[in-house]
Amino acid sequence: MKNLLKFVWVLVLAPILFLNSCTDYEDIPGPQDRFGVLKTYLIDNNMDLSVILTDWITTAENVYTTMTDADATNDYYIIDIRAEEHYDEGHIEWAVNATLGGILEAAQNAGGKPIIVACYSGQGAGHAVVALRLSGYPDAKVMKWGMCSWNEATATSWTNGVGDAAIGNANWSNPPGDIQANTPHDAPVIEYLESDPAVVLSEQVAKMLAGGFSAVSNESVLGTPTDYFINNFWAIGDIEHYGNISTAYQVKPLTLASGEYVYLDPAGKVVTYCWTGQTSSIVTAYLTVIGYEAYSLTFGTNGMIYSNLESHKWSEAQIMGYPLAQ
Repeated sequence: MKNLLKFVWVLVLAPILFLNSCTDYEDIPGPQDRFGVLKTYLIDNNMDLSVILTDWITTAENVYTTMTDADATNDYYIIDIRAEEHYDEGHIEWAVNATLGGILEAAQNAGGKPIIVACYSGQGAGHAVVALRLSGYPDAKVMKWGMCSWNEATATSWTNGVGDAAIGNANWSNPPGDIQANTPHDAPVIEYLESDPAVVLSEQVAKMLAGGFSAVSNESVLGTPTDYFINNFWAIGDIEHYGNISTAYQVKPLTLASGEYVYLDPAGKVVTYCWTGQTSSIVTAYLTVIGYEAYSLTFGTNGMIYSNLESHKWSEAQIMGYPLAQ
């Protein structure tokens, strides 16, 4: 009889315990969209895209002059993020080698010096500088044109990168261009259990760096522009003068505070292009951090309408001929 009573009590209590356990489980909150808190945090801490795009680039000439003057107190901490074998073949005398993914660890050795990031062409360095500027190094800068501007022996990327892929291409709209009308979209969704925006930002920066340099070729974009949400990061006057990739939009300025980001489609592959691919790398890295699937069009219009460009173009005059260390 006692065993029977125990069995009856088990039958009675089991559903209650099951319901209570389910209730407790359902009370555990799942990941929440943190885009809003991240946006507010970036604005409030002076890290909107417009700030990141302020004074973010310097020249090889400035780097060399600063490093060779008599004043050691103004020296830079130079991080070269090219592959180790290329760094070993020839690098800036004062530069240390690191990877894009390891840029934040390398920066810890800067000792308070302003950081300059050098890469092959000045494009990949943009991702590194965004990570640095969002992680407590607001003075970090890209070395313009990358190592291509330092010495002829390291100039291959740009000498091979220029071209006229868009001239005569059916998917290039000739002057005055044909920019699409901007329409608003929902904001990206960034889901985290964590609610601290500083932690969310750190995680998003880490994800961006882990993804590597996010880029796409002009061949891919010109081939099927409808596969992408294309943003021409030029002034309207420049578009009217040179034209644009068909189906492209023009979202510039692009800030969180003023809300222009709503004109980008978070459901699409957002491709930004500029003159050289250097500014678009900055924009792309930032958009990736705030939740977009973003890509930088490599070499910008220097790779698409190089012969037509009247300014903002690579040339051998950019090669300074400074010494290389090994």
